[in-house]
Amino acid sequence: MSTYMAKAGEVERKWYVVDATNKSLGRLAVEVADLLRGKNKTTFTPHVDCGDFVIVTNVEKAVLTGKKKEQKYYYHHTGYIGHMKSVKYDELMEKKPELALELAVKGMIPDNTIGRKALTRLHIYKGSEHKHQAQQPIVLE
Repeated sequence: MSTYMAKAGEVERKWYVVDATNKSLGRLAVEVADLLRGKNKTTFTPHVDCGDFVIVTNVEKAVLTGKKKEQKYYYHHTGYIGHMKSVKYDELMEKKPELALELAVKGMIPDNTIGRKALTRLHIYKGSEHKHQAQQPIVLE
């Protein structure tokens, strides 16, 4: 018996809605990353982009466990000498909770063309409303 290898043209993409209310940010990111990669499918093939579309709602209600809110920092460099910026996750979750989840998911997918393409299928919203009703997304619990 031969091993099944998915082809790019054969991949069927579904839409999923994930509610982030009272979920841990890291565990939510793992769930979303698996859906984006397609690891939940029986036809998963590592070298083929076979992931689905994911809509995350209520991301501002996601929680950080332990003392991460006070102790963890998000660092980025502006490109100028000595311009390393740091933001506490407490402030980041207040101002841009979408960025916090996007960074967590980005760290969990491969850093190649398949991973970059997968991130384009991620849609994150602060509130419970989203604009993808026409795609008839499946609600995940």
